[in-house]
Amino acid sequence: MQEVLNQLDSIIDNAIINNDRIGYFAFLYRRVTAEILNEVQLGNFEDNARMESFDVTFANYYLDAYNGYINNQPISASWQFAFDTKNDTLTILQHIMLGINTHINLDLGLAASTAMNGLEISHIERDFNTVNAILGNIVNEMQDRLSRVSPLLFLLDLAGKNTDEEIINFSLRKARELSWYNANLLWGLGTEQQNAALQQMDITVLSLGEFIKTPKSKIVMYALKFMGKFEEKNVGTVISRLREK
Repeated sequence: MQEVLNQLDSIIDNAIINNDRIGYFAFLYRRVTAEILNEVQLGNFEDNARMESFDVTFANYYLDAYNGYINNQPISASWQFAFDTKNDTLTILQHIMLGINTHINLDLGLAASTAMNGLEISHIERDFNTVNAILGNIVNEMQDRLSRVSPLLFLLDLAGKNTDEEIINFSLRKARELSWYNANLLWGLGTEQQNAALQQMDITVLSLGEFIKTPKSKIVMYALKFMGKFEEKNVGTVISRLREK
């Protein structure tokens, strides 16, 4: 897992140098990976060795997508969309959520299916849910930290009842359930029969990404655009502020 952390650090460093918003999700994901490694070292999973291997598999889907993108190689439509927004004038929150959307809704179920290939997938369910809980806790932590660089984040609450829930937690409440469903579906199909299902999942995740980029609610869109005007624009400064204790 240390090699994964090193690669994430490299992505973050390059994003800071290039003022590239891809670094926002990479920073969040680095935080998640470090926390999972910490939980493994504390022995808090049912099968810690398996979960360390699982987390590396999970991370590699993101790393492979990133490397494919920067080398102009074919990647999933949903990751392509997420990476292509790096220069769009979206809020920091939207850039983070675009990464969360694809990594949880597409990659997480696939990683679980791959990790349990030839084994009984139900044996990983409790640890899978523990990983999801870690994801949820860190995104809640990150939402608090975002107020340092996005001072008008509270506008999402004012734009409509539970608006922030719709934008932030759909990937952590609904998608956490969906990712386990997808894991079971892909595991049941087996590696040789997964392609059609993965293509359909990719289309669904892409549509969710489009919703994150352009919410249907005009009030929410206005709130996001107004928020963005008052956000810190320098990627290095944003990440530095997010890192502060």
